[in-house]
Amino acid sequence: MKSRAAVAFAPGKPLEIVEIDVAPPKKGEVLIKVTHTGVCHTDAFTLSGDDPEGVFPVVLGHEGAGVVVEVGEGVTSVQTWRPCDPALHRGSAASVSSVVLAKLTSVLRFAKPRVKA
Repeated sequence: MKSRAAVAFAPGKPLEIVEIDVAPPKKGEVLIKVTHTGVCHTDAFTLSGDDPEGVFPVVLGHEGAGVVVEVGEGVTSVQTWRPCDPALHRGSAASVSSVVLAKLTSVLRFAKPRVKA
């Protein structure tokens, strides 16, 4: 699936809006069309290059809300097109992309990055 995302290719450089490929959801994952996202100080910390866990390129933003558009194998607790709006946690891939992959846990968390810019 194609999407557009604001990608940070290097620390301290402006974000670039580019088209990316988003992999379909794997077992236990869901694909969410992000309709709203927040940007917080941890995004600025990563973009600055001061975050020792920062890896580039990266799609920043870890506070997302959206709609489930596809479910992976074994997912039974959510359905497509049901709104969801949990706060997503730092420590995994974050996104201001129009679609992201999320793992199904007690809350939805972003999966490790599986997008190619």
